[in-house]
Amino acid sequence: MNLKEGLKKKWRSMKHVRPAFWALYRHRPTAIVRKIRVNHYLDSTFPSIYEKAAQKPVDERKAVFIELRYDTLSASLQLLREGMEKDDRFDVHVRCMNSSARKKLQHYKDCRELVAFLADAKYIITSDGSSIMGCLPMRPETVFVNTWHACGAFKRFGMSTGDKFFGASTKRQLQHPAYGNVNYVTVSSPEVVWAYAEAMHLPQEVVHPVGVSRTDVFFDEARRKSAYEALYEKFPAAKGKKVILFAPTYRGHLKTATTAVEFRPEVFAHSLRDDYVLVIKHHPLVQSIPEIPADLRGTFAYDATREMNIEDLLFTADLCITDYSSIVFEYSLLLRPMLFFAYDLEEYYDWRGFYYPYEEMTPGPVCKKNEEMVEYIIRMDRAFDPARVEQFRDRFMSGCDGHATERILDDMVQEGKKRS
Repeated sequence: MNLKEGLKKKWRSMKHVRPAFWALYRHRPTAIVRKIRVNHYLDSTFPSIYEKAAQKPVDERKAVFIELRYDTLSASLQLLREGMEKDDRFDVHVRCMNSSARKKLQHYKDCRELVAFLADAKYIITSDGSSIMGCLPMRPETVFVNTWHACGAFKRFGMSTGDKFFGASTKRQLQHPAYGNVNYVTVSSPEVVWAYAEAMHLPQEVVHPVGVSRTDVFFDEARRKSAYEALYEKFPAAKGKKVILFAPTYRGHLKTATTAVEFRPEVFAHSLRDDYVLVIKHHPLVQSIPEIPADLRGTFAYDATREMNIEDLLFTADLCITDYSSIVFEYSLLLRPMLFFAYDLEEYYDWRGFYYPYEEMTPGPVCKKNEEMVEYIIRMDRAFDPARVEQFRDRFMSGCDGHATERILDDMVQEGKKRS
């Protein structure tokens, strides 16, 4: 009798304690019990559900978009979805898991249903990592695409954070690989292929520098015009003024994300309010958003975090201020000035780190004080070097030319034919 059979026999002999065990398992999840439960789902439950559902043949047109974090499909996947819905080669479905907002037991129920639904899909598309997807015995006919939700290669993620405070340990990531079944990754340029292969623990030939679908919007003149209309409707004070966009990334872990608390709108207003307005867009994971001072709200400054998408805000910004956000890659397509507010740079190196030396790769001044940024903006007409941004764009965004979506769709079909 092998070990597995022995454990099964022992479990069958424990009828009198099983109800108590399951009560603890379901209703009193200590850290150890939570770990046992997660491992049970990933190692046994989800693979078994998938294998059973995979007895039916693959539907050659079935394409499933999976949004893991939110209750609607994110901008990372919207253009690709729209392109597929217009293409007779695909029958498109969308599943939004909104994992951070659902209770655990409901989330696991949703995951079981998702796993069964995926079993006959020809194409699966997501823009994030998922240990649930990585644990499945994925059938070889399926094309599993990861478009990732950021361009370029800025702050580290996945396996690249194994020695950092951010994310799971290398051992844990190897136990349940978040990108284990991915066989087609889209990135913004050849320059960053190595970084995604490292982060996702995949061979480089799986990573394709065909461009990022959602960047096609930045080549759409009609979208540019509608972006200005949307801004002026939400923030009338912006008419006739130059727009400063402040769009920081989050700090900390996903569920307890905080923002850049050292930013001071009043410092900008004091010197710049005659010619500029300030629009602020915090990361969508941040729940506690700092309030704009009442005397600046609606006249000089406007918080667009819950009101406008980042693509429209980038269109309308004459200057973008960020810290460690990958939006600088998209913004470089517009060849406009950027500032980097890195007041906690040393801490961020320890927390998460970067793929390239921060101060060498950033295509604009790195500042640690609000006053430094204001001083730069006052002399920006003389200080801004567009060649620096152009070099940055050509290095990190060479695959983004307004036609990435159509290339990705054609590549997906070709990859599917190889796997049929």
